[in-house]
Amino acid sequence: MNFNSKNNFKVVISIGDESGIGPEIILKALFSRQIPENIEYILVGSNKNLQNTYKNLRSLGVKNIANPNNFQIHDLEISSSNNPSKSSYGNSSFKYLIKAIEIVKQYPNSALVTGPICKKSWSLAGHHFSGQTEVLAKSCGVKNVGMLFTAKSPITGWRFNTLLATTHVALCEVPKLLTIELIHSKLDLLKKFCSTYIENPTLKVAGLNPHAGEEGLLGNEEKIWLNDSLIAWNEKNKDIKLIGPLSPDSCWNSSAKAWRNKDTETHNGILAMYHDQGLIPMKVIALNYSVNTTLGLPFVRTSPDHGTGFDIAGKGIAQSQSMIEAIKTAIEMTRNSRLLNTH
Repeated sequence: MNFNSKNNFKVVISIGDESGIGPEIILKALFSRQIPENIEYILVGSNKNLQNTYKNLRSLGVKNIANPNNFQIHDLEISSSNNPSKSSYGNSSFKYLIKAIEIVKQYPNSALVTGPICKKSWSLAGHHFSGQTEVLAKSCGVKNVGMLFTAKSPITGWRFNTLLATTHVALCEVPKLLTIELIHSKLDLLKKFCSTYIENPTLKVAGLNPHAGEEGLLGNEEKIWLNDSLIAWNEKNKDIKLIGPLSPDSCWNSSAKAWRNKDTETHNGILAMYHDQGLIPMKVIALNYSVNTTLGLPFVRTSPDHGTGFDIAGKGIAQSQSMIEAIKTAIEMTRNSRLLNTH
């Protein structure tokens, strides 16, 4: 990755929920040889917490961890040590994100990487957002954003992409939210993203119902409007091979094959109708290599594809590969300015 100091390129990293594994996986990732060294990394969070995390992990015998003193830290002492509650940590992680967004906006061509947060802690602190994606959209004044999960196979080099049509909503709300306009807007985002990697990409769309409705026997959304909406979109985007709606239980079979085998016919992106429909195959196939990224922002944003890991926090055993991939992906995506609305 041919970045150097002349590019003034920066990766801004929001620590996330400090009571979880965020500080640990970030320091472990920044120590990794997989991460470019000639890039400026700015950490947004509590310097005290980062220092304590480093000292604790070293005392546990963890050697592969970066010293926070080697990085620029935008120190925000928000959480009270006398009140280590979920609400306190939720307030801190929320304000770390807001400050990180503010910083990354100041530097063209820079990227944002966010550590995992606890949505319940945010709610207890009075920050009523269903996730970081929604905060990013509001902060940037963007309506059409997409939660895309991407992973690059270490075996074949194939990039595995799944975009969600709906995100952090209850399953019973999904059919109410799905519209022709929504599907078209998400396909536009997926086409734009995949086209930066390959000309004339092949996109797949998963059905909402089992067997994609079985011609109305197992649900009628596909028959009533989804089939026609895909045909209408494809008529305006004839450079794209669009397949679907497909039965969700087999839609990702080809993804599993392409992840493991080089001589396999591949596709470039899949649109899933709801959160778990898309995330279960991503996490099963890509394991720790999956990265969450927000499409449609004026800058690149990525995050690891896992949660806060409260049960293993402070034990030195947290897996940092997804954070490594989040940083690598943020750099790779920012290299290609076509992904940025501002370029």
